[in-house]
Amino acid sequence: MSYIFCLMGKSSSGKDTVYQRLLADEKLGLHRLVTGTTRPIREGERDGEEYYFYTDKQFHQLQEEGRIIECRSYDTMHGIWHYFTVAHDKLDVVHQDYLTINTLEAYVRLRDHFGADRLVPVYLEVDDGLRLQRALDRERAQLQPRYKEMCRRFLADEEDFSTENLQCAQIQPIFQNVVLDETVAQVAAYIHEIQNR
Repeated sequence: MSYIFCLMGKSSSGKDTVYQRLLADEKLGLHRLVTGTTRPIREGERDGEEYYFYTDKQFHQLQEEGRIIECRSYDTMHGIWHYFTVAHDKLDVVHQDYLTINTLEAYVRLRDHFGADRLVPVYLEVDDGLRLQRALDRERAQLQPRYKEMCRRFLADEEDFSTENLQCAQIQPIFQNVVLDETVAQVAAYIHEIQNR
């Protein structure tokens, strides 16, 4: 059986870094399941790496074609931004294991779509003070920092990833992302264990 490993965590919890390191581990043989968004591309991001970046018009076209598996829309300080998973021809969930970064809400919808036996949650947790500092550092590096949106997202994560919501979605185990190398090793060992069941 193949699996979709869904990497989750609050903003600035190290998801992108852990994601890249896991994809680079050839022993795991993971493929990218890249989600789409209509939010503006950030400095240093590349289309098809962190996200596929779509215009609102392209997003609505995908909706009309029935190709959106799951979608979340956020009323941000800069307008409505959509985040979504697109069904496409290259997606082979029968023969390949995938790794994706997503929200708790998206995880539940993907689990409902593909089946609970295929979706495996991987949750990263980081001290809130450290997350806030990382988010601020990242935003300062942007050509046009969006501090209000950063604050909105930070506070929204407290609700979205509340203890109650994690328990309700049966998210286990939770990996403390304190020392990056140790976290990557722990998550890789967990994925390898699942793959070899």
